[in-house]
Amino acid sequence: MYLGLTLVLLDLNLAKKDGREVLALIKADPDFKRIPVVVFTTSKEEEDVWRAYNLATNCYVRKPLECYEFIKVIQKIEDLWLTIVALPRV
Repeated sequence: MYLGLTLVLLDLNLAKKDGREVLALIKADPDFKRIPVVVFTTSKEEEDVWRAYNLATNCYVRKPLECYEFIKVIQKIEDLWLTIVALPRV
């Protein structure tokens, strides 16, 4: 099934559902599990980092609070995951 997704940016602090639950659901679903998930969050808790990797996130990025730094990090994520990394067709 083609889902049109290349990459998921996931914050752990979502309004209605915990991001860790969403990550677990994504990685448990055969149609979604190969889509790379970048956890992009403000959490600096070591437990959150470990739990995200235990749930098979592809990388954990701490979200900067300053606008300029935020934009730089987003550009780096885009460069890495959409330009440099070879991803399978979904």
